[in-house]
Amino acid sequence: MANYQWYPGHMTKAKRMMQEDIKLIDLVIEIVDARVPLSSRNPDIDELGKNKARIVLLNKSDLADTRKNKAWMEYFSKQGIHALEINSKNGTGVKAIQGLVQEACKEKIERDRKRGILNRPVRAMVVGIPNVGKSTFINAFAGKACAKTGNKPGVTKGKQWIRLNKGLELLDTPGILWPKFEDQTVGLHLAMIGSMNDEIIHLDELAYELIKHISGEYAGLLEKRYDIEVQEDPYDTIKAICVSKKCLLKGEELDIMKGSTMVVEDFRNGRIGKISLEQPPEV
Repeated sequence: MANYQWYPGHMTKAKRMMQEDIKLIDLVIEIVDARVPLSSRNPDIDELGKNKARIVLLNKSDLADTRKNKAWMEYFSKQGIHALEINSKNGTGVKAIQGLVQEACKEKIERDRKRGILNRPVRAMVVGIPNVGKSTFINAFAGKACAKTGNKPGVTKGKQWIRLNKGLELLDTPGILWPKFEDQTVGLHLAMIGSMNDEIIHLDELAYELIKHISGEYAGLLEKRYDIEVQEDPYDTIKAICVSKKCLLKGEELDIMKGSTMVVEDFRNGRIGKISLEQPPEV
């Protein structure tokens, strides 16, 4: 299997900035890809946000397996993390976040009330690794009407707070962290969902791994999508797909790259079906 890696130099810088910012906030909203909730998290978040209220948003949940989404919701809930399935592209689930924020920050709001501080907005930071849909989420959540509240006393110059409503402000330097690759599967999963540059990836290997996973976990989906019989060897299945979908080079030779690219693209866009690549650890 190819070695999928990522060496961003700004990783340390991002982490340092986040350590500064985290002191200013009450709540960490973490965006993950519902198809790979573990691979698309950065383990540092648990450490960085350990005394803060926490929400995990399973974005692109419409592309993931409904049963697995439920299992992930339970998994996060057991860890004291509020979770919600969303699709920030079409706005599904976004309205429910406000209530979840109140729920997650209940203790903080209660503490403020006892001290006689009423209506101080909850301050939140949105974090996530690249390409999980963070900007789309912030735009969907904040809408066009978000007013920047300007620099607050005691807040480092240049950091802007976006006032979403009376009860919530977002720090608009969203934290971008990078995934950790102690485990090769993490790299593979991120390559599958398109979180890496396809130019450094062997799409035929990716298609091979995807077919192996889908035929094992989701019997019938490949047959239905490509009008083929799934073979024991995933590589033979790719060949069958090339034949069925007429992915041919000159002289009737099979165009394996074209067939592989089609499988990967179809998976990423949900055309094969609702597919998750991971399940919660204790399952």
